[in-house]
Amino acid sequence: MADVIKIKKGLNIRMSGEAAKEFAPSAQSKCMGFDPSDFHGLVPKPALKVGDEVKVGTVLFYDKRIPELKVVSPVSGKLTAVNRGDRRKILDFVVENDFKGEKAAVKPFDGTSAETAKQSLADAGMLVFFKQRPYDVVVNPADAPRAVFVSTFDKAPLAPDMDFILVKELSELQAGIDAVSKIAPVYVGVEKNSALNGRLKNAIVSAFDGPYPASNVGVQINHVAPISKGEIVWTITPQELVMIGRYAMRGVLDFSKVIAYTGVGASTPAYYRVLQGSPVAAITEANVARGGDFRIIAGNPLSGFKTSGSSWLNPYVSQITVLPEGDHADELLGWIMPRFSKFSVAGSFLSGMMPACLRDKIKFDFDTRVLGGERHMIMSGEYDRVFPMDIYPEQLVKSIIAFDIDKMEALGIYEVVPEDFAAAEFVCSSKMELQKIVRDGLDAMRREMC
Repeated sequence: MADVIKIKKGLNIRMSGEAAKEFAPSAQSKCMGFDPSDFHGLVPKPALKVGDEVKVGTVLFYDKRIPELKVVSPVSGKLTAVNRGDRRKILDFVVENDFKGEKAAVKPFDGTSAETAKQSLADAGMLVFFKQRPYDVVVNPADAPRAVFVSTFDKAPLAPDMDFILVKELSELQAGIDAVSKIAPVYVGVEKNSALNGRLKNAIVSAFDGPYPASNVGVQINHVAPISKGEIVWTITPQELVMIGRYAMRGVLDFSKVIAYTGVGASTPAYYRVLQGSPVAAITEANVARGGDFRIIAGNPLSGFKTSGSSWLNPYVSQITVLPEGDHADELLGWIMPRFSKFSVAGSFLSGMMPACLRDKIKFDFDTRVLGGERHMIMSGEYDRVFPMDIYPEQLVKSIIAFDIDKMEALGIYEVVPEDFAAAEFVCSSKMELQKIVRDGLDAMRREMC
């Protein structure tokens, strides 16, 4: 069993609409696609022409600057569209699925060295699964990462139960760890009481106990092996690691993954097995509660982003959340009305004054309203209460807004990504878009330093 690291700072947000631990029926979709903007830092260049035949593993597009970074088709069929927007920016690639599942020739995984392992994953279209820190962008295979980090649990609101997903594919997960360990040492974060704790080998395993965002890989890196200036580490999500394991074990490309469909707007919250590149509508169609306007979110309610049924599943997320917009909410006396039905961080509602034994059992219905307007940042220390990293979050955000490079470096810009500020953004009384500020800061630093 791994040593337990106790995380004290954070916030568990108890939302209604958790997915039932059962698999709902799902089928492959007729159209599959990828939005290149999901692969942050990749500049797409088409590898095929519209009308070309594709197989499972055929390259659809690659990075114009780093050709080894390839995105491949999860199905066989035909490339039917390369849609473009303003200034001919590529919006998405669309493949018509013929449901035959014909597979392109793929070489077996070669773990002789770090370079051969990278090349094997690149040829299989799996190197784009990794992101690097600093900057939170797709990796460069020319880099030699100090380590690879993966978190095998998720404590975000309504997050999927990763034990429910991963225990059934434990051998593939272990094979993925073995394959990736050829590139760099693998650090795995598990939850204290997880069924995975003590069952994973060939990795440096750390157990964590505490509220969200203890499951964030950035928090785990900060507590286990912080990043210093000039160092590069890679991160990967556990389900993508399972895909690598399938390839390493059997030499086949299987891009299926499990998506948790959650939220009070979901008529049947459950788990769905789909392919990467599936349309969001494959899950949400006829599966949204009736009455009112609802927002579909790719990811969890804190760090996810608005999407639609006509969009493609983001390759890095394992959750879709549906919440009411709340545009027509009619509440007596608004926020000033004392009530038990509202979640409270600061004790503004009666629900925040209840005994912990009762408060922790109640779940609340949330909508997407901000309930306030953006105003000047208040240096109140409220971020610190939910930010469990050895970083001063308020000062870092201020340095990003001012684009003070020296202060950004000194305050830890290289260690963070936008999702690390999700809980801080939730409690922010100034209603600032902290994740957007951090994303803009990382992109600006990358342009300046690279």
